[in-house]
Amino acid sequence: MDYAGFWIRVLAYIIDFIPLVIIGVVLAFVSGQPLMDADPAAPVYGWGDLMNLVIGIAYFVGFESSAYQATPGKMALGLIVVDTEGRRISPLRALGRYLAKIPSAMILLIGFIMVAFTERKQGLHDYIASTLVVKGKPGEVGYNPDVFA
Repeated sequence: MDYAGFWIRVLAYIIDFIPLVIIGVVLAFVSGQPLMDADPAAPVYGWGDLMNLVIGIAYFVGFESSAYQATPGKMALGLIVVDTEGRRISPLRALGRYLAKIPSAMILLIGFIMVAFTERKQGLHDYIASTLVVKGKPGEVGYNPDVFA
């Protein structure tokens, strides 16, 4: 099993960030919402934050649990997301993985940095959701007792 390391996963996220920003800007424009709130006394969380959460869930959960097993950024780099036995992940597991990125980020991004130092290149969110990011094509990675022992 060829696990995806830290830097290739960072690059995949940078590639994914571009369409996410475009989608967010278009939706903000269409809805008439400002991109930034000029009022410093505004609530910490608002409509834009909720919109970004929904977009992120739809994007990451939708792609990673689909037959592609990857977001466009991961696809561009030949990566897929699988469970710890090499199978395609369910939408519920993909949602758990996405939401588990919150604590990964909250602890000074250490949950993401873990990818560089763990044996199977897992971040905290991967451990929580029992997932792996590997180099491969959708449907080609599967359970191998020698690899997953």
